[in-house]
Amino acid sequence: MKIALLGTRGIPASYSGFETCVEQLGQRLVERGHEVTVYCRTHHITYEGDFYKGMRLVKLPTVTNKYLDTIVHSFLSSLHALGHKYDIALYFIAGNSPITWIPRLVGTKTLLNVDGLDWKREKWPTFAKKYIQFAEYLATKLPTQYLTDSQVVQGYYLDRFNNKPPYIPYGSDVEIIPPGETLTAFGLQPNQYILFVGRLVPENCAHHLIEAFRGLNTNLKCVIVGDAPYAEEYIKSLKKLAEGDERIIFTGYVFGKGYLELGSNALIFVETSGVGGTHPALVEAMAFKNCVIAHNTPENLETIGEAGFAYDGQAGGGHLRSVLSHLITNPDLVNAYSQLAWQRSQSHYTWTSVADAYERLFYEVCQLPLSDRPPQH
Repeated sequence: MKIALLGTRGIPASYSGFETCVEQLGQRLVERGHEVTVYCRTHHITYEGDFYKGMRLVKLPTVTNKYLDTIVHSFLSSLHALGHKYDIALYFIAGNSPITWIPRLVGTKTLLNVDGLDWKREKWPTFAKKYIQFAEYLATKLPTQYLTDSQVVQGYYLDRFNNKPPYIPYGSDVEIIPPGETLTAFGLQPNQYILFVGRLVPENCAHHLIEAFRGLNTNLKCVIVGDAPYAEEYIKSLKKLAEGDERIIFTGYVFGKGYLELGSNALIFVETSGVGGTHPALVEAMAFKNCVIAHNTPENLETIGEAGFAYDGQAGGGHLRSVLSHLITNPDLVNAYSQLAWQRSQSHYTWTSVADAYERLFYEVCQLPLSDRPPQH
């Protein structure tokens, strides 16, 4: 099959979960004999090659504006796709739904992974929230099929639109990296730090962790991995909140081997985000054998199941501090739940099973039998 992956910043993955999904899914589809093209944004992807892990890269410009960046690039990508007559065009993010009809003009089947309920994010003004909610409705109408990586979001679409999308989870496969130059660079010791990974925007609530950690009597360190465009004031407030506590370390963006090293050697991972669907950093933390604590959103509770701990997001840092204190003083509990988290990641969130599910869906929407699937390389 000729498959196009659109709507993300592109690969190599260096920003968020959807880019990682594109990289992990795309390379497995290539291994199975499919021809995969990934559309990339020229201002974000600096990789110079035309192919990456077997996937063809098409690099197109866009408007570097937080409201227009995604939709303009997706529109230009969709026009480009017309000339290639892909069998499947897979888009990501509900906000792209208004343009998912374009490749259908030449017979391409289009799919859209809607992600979480993005209109809940504080960064969006009222007009943007209304647009995203309207885009959710269009997701049920304009693409050939849409899907979600969260059963909670699946229930939302059923309740709101009386329409139930297929559910395909996110993958968690990671490489375990021993302590090395990244830990050394930040003055860290293995199993001696609490880790947060995510965009530093208000709705991801990293302030909960800083507030909680400052009140802990511990020699552990608190490592905040991430950054965010257009969120300078919030990031400044986080660093002010951490002032005077040398145990709190801001690393900025860390990708690739450095990210794997930090995840592999953390004692506890805290997912503070208050919105979104399945958070990639959370499922990957489980695969790293981190003991995990999550903000008690329905989506986060779905992800961790019985394999982690939750704190009351309404109570914020105060309640998170009590959960952290309990775990720090009970190392056997931390060890037991790190194993439970790993077991859940292996049974629920593997990229091989994710690729299997996407491939089945592709054949279904193209009305082709699975027996037509090419031999895997």
